[in-house]
Amino acid sequence: MISEKAATALATVATVCWCVQLIPQIIYNWKKKDCTGLPPLMMFLWVVSGIPFAIYFCVSNGNVILQVQPHLFMFFCAISFVQSCYYPPVSMAKSKIVLIIATVIAADIGMEVGFILWLRPLYEKGTTWPDLIFGILASVLLAVGLLPPYHELAKRKGRVVGINFAFLFIDSLGAWLSIVSVILGNMDTMGIILYSIIAGMELGIFVSHFIWWCRFKWLAKDKFVDEENDQIEKDEPCRKIEHVSSKDEQQVTSYNLDDKSIFDDASSIADNLDPSHTSDGNVLSRTQTLHAVHGVVVRTESDHYSRLSV
Repeated sequence: MISEKAATALATVATVCWCVQLIPQIIYNWKKKDCTGLPPLMMFLWVVSGIPFAIYFCVSNGNVILQVQPHLFMFFCAISFVQSCYYPPVSMAKSKIVLIIATVIAADIGMEVGFILWLRPLYEKGTTWPDLIFGILASVLLAVGLLPPYHELAKRKGRVVGINFAFLFIDSLGAWLSIVSVILGNMDTMGIILYSIIAGMELGIFVSHFIWWCRFKWLAKDKFVDEENDQIEKDEPCRKIEHVSSKDEQQVTSYNLDDKSIFDDASSIADNLDPSHTSDGNVLSRTQTLHAVHGVVVRTESDHYSRLSV
């Protein structure tokens, strides 16, 4: 043990973090009235994880803070779970939500009373492995509860939606402080591994959102400017053509044709044109050469032309 006082102080701060970390998330949900991106399964697994946590600390006769912490954690997780079920996009019926919460509360009371009364005498006699199983089970449920958010990240290209970063930061801080406290204290390898898994998975959520921000907010600005410049360059010839066309607007007339027409003899068009179809008022004769090019009839003996709308 490196420093018992430092380990105890850090563990206490970490426990406080894990008592109140969900308050920012609850306020965030209440203000938005929408829990898109916050998986109800995550909150449900965390609620359930509080049961073995409470059994573990009560059986091992941990200090009062450690025994209270799992119950506060379950309470706030339950509120967040109810919000995620009641608000969109889930919008579950109130009766169903009440039934789920009532079942969890009944299971919690029954399991805590039964296992604590059974395992505490065994623990005092030196048989600690049953209690350790509950500690491991609680940590695993806590870590598994962080998997559903990664599914939400995958659906949104890495963007974090619906999860409050203040909540995530406080929760991560509790994990890191717990790791340091274990290192300074009894060097519990299992504890370090479990806390590290939680801290690493929450760090992954931060990194995922940061990468999304770089791709679609920061780098996308430069990409948008480049694409806009390319589009301007592509549109420049079109603008020039439109400008030229506007100057000769009085010299251009339209001649409507069926889009299935085939010009075997372009000069035959001249017989169907009225004098008004030409810019100079003269009738086009068959002897004058006409060319149909991309919907435009060009008379080679004059600088004027008539446009065909095909």
